[in-house]
Amino acid sequence: MQKYVVGVDLGGTKISTALSNLNGEVISQTTVPTNAHEGEIPVLNRIIESIEKVIKDGSVNCEEIKGIGIGSPGPLDAEKGTIIYTPNLPFKNFNLVEPINKKFGLPVFLDNDANVAAIGEYMFGAGRGAKDIVFFTVSTGVGGGAVLNGKVYRGHTSNALEIGHMTVAPDGPRCNCGNIGCVEATSSGTAIAKRGQEALASKVETSLRKYETITSYEVFTEAAAGDPVCKDIIDNALNYLGIAVANAVSIFDPEVIIIGGGVSKAGDIVFETVRKVVDKRCFKSMAESVKIVPAGLGTDAGVIGAVALALLETENK
Repeated sequence: MQKYVVGVDLGGTKISTALSNLNGEVISQTTVPTNAHEGEIPVLNRIIESIEKVIKDGSVNCEEIKGIGIGSPGPLDAEKGTIIYTPNLPFKNFNLVEPINKKFGLPVFLDNDANVAAIGEYMFGAGRGAKDIVFFTVSTGVGGGAVLNGKVYRGHTSNALEIGHMTVAPDGPRCNCGNIGCVEATSSGTAIAKRGQEALASKVETSLRKYETITSYEVFTEAAAGDPVCKDIIDNALNYLGIAVANAVSIFDPEVIIIGGGVSKAGDIVFETVRKVVDKRCFKSMAESVKIVPAGLGTDAGVIGAVALALLETENK
């Protein structure tokens, strides 16, 4: 009887792997450094060793496992199981699914980390019990995913919900992707920190001058303390994030919008501002029915999401 799944959260600095039962409860877990500089095969071997370790530590055998889910930064081809290219990992057009499938004789599913986090929130986090959810993660960058009618929405090339690269400010700052005015360039933690650093470089009076380094945390802190320059930066960033969320509401009409990532940790100011923008910009019926809530899964969101991917993909099999 298959009673377990394995989830792998593949990141640029660490690989987190968990064995879980079918209710998403973790039985055993391990985290190892990725050591991406070593190249494709050493990283692949480290993933395989991590999977072997959690299976062994959980005292189960492969026949009891339904499948393996892997979350990875993209772009990737989820259908083929191939990582196309990602800056912090050594894989280039590398089929990650095949060797792992061969090694364990189990179904293996690969998806991008934002989709995986969305599935985790849908099954075990703030989206539990809802049918349609859209997930935003707002931290260093901005990413997203959607589960619609109980299925992850991947789009034609399996890269749907590149929410961070939606244009919200046509005359705004240039984004790392080359476009102008992306949500990532206006509202990410990196963008907020950058505006703070620009304020320091100017002659404007701001309480940010007391800090040696400026991240979005300092800008939020000083905004809350009443610094007008910081308040302006935060209002601006959250207004653009609100526009992105309002666009998602208008396109998908979801039951729940979940916002996670470092910026969401700033709390009420984020959710109140976003909610105001949605109320102003969306049809009343849609704005009133959508819940806009913080993510429910904490630091283990990646690995729990990978577990959820394996569960969702094997549910009907």
